[in-house]
Amino acid sequence: MKSRRPYLVRALYEWIADNNSTPYLLVHADTVGVDVPLEFVNEGRIVLNVAQGAVRDLVMDNDLICFSARFAGKPRSVSIPVRAVLAIYAKENGQGMFFDGVDDEPLAAQAQMAQREKPAKTILRLVK
Repeated sequence: MKSRRPYLVRALYEWIADNNSTPYLLVHADTVGVDVPLEFVNEGRIVLNVAQGAVRDLVMDNDLICFSARFAGKPRSVSIPVRAVLAIYAKENGQGMFFDGVDDEPLAAQAQMAQREKPAKTILRLVK
């Protein structure tokens, strides 16, 4: 099965915005593929305001969250693998969802598939 994290992030983003609150993402900045302004990273994490008025061209798909925003007045493109999202919550009251660390479900599934394929290849070699 696919990871549920991107679906939950999108649903909570919509719920937070519909309640006139500010959606924040807590991101594990050290995850491979994360592209954020490093000067705003604290202890390997960064909190990002992803409200409609704070970002441009927001795209949240199953693998990646991308947008443009200003940091200290300078425009930047941001790219975050969804598996690096540690939380999405409302700035005003903290309501939202926190996840159990970096989501390695897709990576674990790929490793399991590779393990299943190895014996099959070995058996085929033995049969030949």
